[in-house]
Formats: sequence, structure tokens, C-alpha cells
Amino acid sequence: MSSGQQIRLKGQGWPSATGKAGDALITINVAPHPVFKPDGADLRLELPITLYEAVLGGKVRVPTLDGAVELAIPADTNSGRTFRLKGKGLKAKSGAGDLLATVRVVLPERVDDEFKELMKKWREKKPYDPREGLE
Repeated sequence: MSSGQQIRLKGQGWPSATGKAGDALITINVAPHPVFKPDGADLRLELPITLYEAVLGGKVRVPTLDGAVELAIPADTNSGRTFRLKGKGLKAKSGAGDLLATVRVVLPERVDDEFKELMKKWREKKPYDPREGLE
């Protein structure tokens, strides 16, 4: 079911002027989930990871409808990369959809001077332009 679909309950509505009961119409409105976004039978989710998990790789816990599972993040993973967890989406007549987890690198809330110095040294010794070729 999806938002906007209607269910007709034949003969279960209010009686008309002739006394015969009409049909009841129920309109479905699916409330948004705080974590998952439906995409057909698939589910999408933004998965926050740390900078060091993106650079070094590691295992992270991913929520699913059936409970959390571990996902191996390979080293050198860029923000925006999407991982497919087969069969972890919505149940459908044709089987279960997939969970599509898109990683988003999240920096710590408070960045200290040591981290800033590390980034300055990195910028000086290993400069790169991720926007090269956009113009």
C-alpha cells in the first residue's frame, strides 16, 4: 500500500436517502519513518560514518526492519556511496526489497586544534581538488 490509495468497503458506508447503505472509502496516508524512506519495495537510509571509518574501513551497525546488521565499509569509501543489503527492504508479493544504505561522512561535533593542525598539514602535503572538471 502507498499514500493516496483507497480501499472501498462495499455497503459499509452511511445510508442514502433511500435507506440503502453506501460504500465507505478509506484513503491511505503513510506517515514518514524517521530513518527509512520507501522506494517501491526497497528502503533507503542515510548511514552516518566517521571520517576514520571512511578512510580506514571498518564494520558499522545498520538498522533494518528485522534488527541491526553489520556492514563492512571498505577503506577509502567516499560519502555518497550506496550499499545494497539484499532482502532487507519491504516485504512484497514477489519477495523482499533491498535496503539501500548511502553513507555520509560526519565530522565530530567539536573539532579540536589537533585535528585542525592535522588537516592543515594534510592540505599542504597532499593537496587535491574533488571539484576538478566541474567547470
